[in-house]
Amino acid sequence: MAEGSDGLAVRPYEAEDESRWDALVEASRSNHFFFLRGYLEYHRDRFEDASLMVLDGERPVALLPASRHDQIVVSHGGLTFGGLLSGPGLTARRTLAALGRVLHRLHEDGAEALVYKAVPHIYHAIPAEEDLYALFRRGARLVRRDCSAALRPGQRPRYSKGRRAALGQARKLDLEVGPDPDIGGFMRLEDEALRRRHGVAPVHSPEEMELLAARFPQNIKLFTARREGKLLGGVLVYETEVVAHAQYIAGTEAGYAEHALDAVVDFLIDTEYRDKRWFDFGISTTEEGRDLNAGLIRNKESFGARAVAYDTYRLELGG
Repeated sequence: MAEGSDGLAVRPYEAEDESRWDALVEASRSNHFFFLRGYLEYHRDRFEDASLMVLDGERPVALLPASRHDQIVVSHGGLTFGGLLSGPGLTARRTLAALGRVLHRLHEDGAEALVYKAVPHIYHAIPAEEDLYALFRRGARLVRRDCSAALRPGQRPRYSKGRRAALGQARKLDLEVGPDPDIGGFMRLEDEALRRRHGVAPVHSPEEMELLAARFPQNIKLFTARREGKLLGGVLVYETEVVAHAQYIAGTEAGYAEHALDAVVDFLIDTEYRDKRWFDFGISTTEEGRDLNAGLIRNKESFGARAVAYDTYRLELGG
């Protein structure tokens, strides 16, 4: 593990580092439970881990959750986003040095490029965009920009006229809306809905999501609408300190007809997460961000959400 003149050194993550890794994730300005090793490791059979630790002496000061894909390193292939995680002590100058050491290590290990999926700003507890400046200084190219949509629950704009009308109809149907433990049942509904509408399967199987929810019960939560016990639709939420993110949304045909999902989303925004800084609906783009699903984002915007960019950069490591 060679040390640079800046006093920083970089080495691969090892199993015995788990507690120190998790401690820095939880102290980072971009704290998200899916950077914890208990989440990263659950799909280790799908991704070759290439995570790195930046050390100042023996003290970890930054982390890069990453996976290796032949000669490309991605931060991280199994996550929506990732990046250089650090506490407030890693200033702009030190971040430049830390990224430089990371890139040097990746090049030494034979990687040809780093694909860097930056953490969107709404997931920062306090500002944490030194990495974007460091990427710019190194000549990274923006290669993908997905369009998400988010709102501030306590300061949201008024719902659209059509959304208000749909909620009015839902409220007349005596729906049972609230937390629900049946994550497996909901994920089977999600699987059916995605296959029927788009011909694809969810990223997570029912069994995987049940496993993750058991590991992270304070972060992975299901909210549904039922009538007479029958599941009509729901939203599976990934919750962090500052963001409640709609990871999966699915409904039955009867549920759509009865506006059950409108009732669930309204409950999340106006009741469950009213005091959360952000409610994030997730991306509405495909084809590397170049195709916008107009109907999907219009649905999110009708609740008052507006665009948030999820950016991906590529940095060549040759030379």
